[in-house]
Amino acid sequence: MRYYMPAVGVDNCHVADIEVNKSRFIGWCAAAKTPEVAQQLVTRARQYYPDASHHCLAFIAGPPGEQQAIGFADDGEPGGTAGRPMYQVLEGSGLGRIACVVTRYFGGTKLGTGGLARAYAQTVSRTLDALPTRLEVPRRKLTLGVDFAAEHLARSWLDEHEGEVLSADYGAEGVLLTIAWPEDGGNDFSELTSRVGGRLSLHDPATS
Repeated sequence: MRYYMPAVGVDNCHVADIEVNKSRFIGWCAAAKTPEVAQQLVTRARQYYPDASHHCLAFIAGPPGEQQAIGFADDGEPGGTAGRPMYQVLEGSGLGRIACVVTRYFGGTKLGTGGLARAYAQTVSRTLDALPTRLEVPRRKLTLGVDFAAEHLARSWLDEHEGEVLSADYGAEGVLLTIAWPEDGGNDFSELTSRVGGRLSLHDPATS
């Protein structure tokens, strides 16, 4: 399944903010392929705004619908008023591999549990509005063996079908190409076999 994810990392994360009853809410969003990267976003927010009241977190460190590498934290706010509503916005966005931190400066007026939940959710929504994204294409690793003379034909076919060549190993009998192949690219390589004149060997660790 192909999906969109943030095109910015922790070091150049996307930021937006809102004000609610004199409290300032600052949203930080970045790509997060692991829970550890999501925690790095919290660390960055704390370093940038060390005097803030709270730094609340929500993340999905996997494709949309991921149920394992997910998490959220209220960082001292009343339970369920920050991390969970933030996570619900991320879940509903259809994005994957994403983390969001909301930094709050308390403005002196209590918002109540419902007001807090709305403010944290609204901050994430505002941050996602202009978030730069890129298409993520899940891939699996394959190895293709071809003759020296057929290497350029194989590379050309792979370019046409979104196959990324990771490395090439030149041996006595030919070239072994290690490729990253789209998971939704299918398993039919007959066209490639025909293009290289039948001089093709294929190894798929997932089916061996």
